[in-house]
Amino acid sequence: MKTRIKELRARDSLTQADLAKKVGVRRETISFVENGEYNPSLLLAKRIAHVFGEAIEEIFIFEESELALD
Repeated sequence: MKTRIKELRARDSLTQADLAKKVGVRRETISFVENGEYNPSLLLAKRIAHVFGEAIEEIFIFEESELALD
């Protein structure tokens, strides 16, 4: 899964640590999510979306192959 978190953090002048504090996780968690190494829970995704004032779907981009049930 790709994300726009890094782009949105830059737009809002937030570090990974700043975002982590706002959503209640460790900085490493934000790093893992940004780099596609960890898929956040729905609650964490919602918190991140809230910080940026965006819809979850605008921040987290799923590849078509990730959505396929075949």
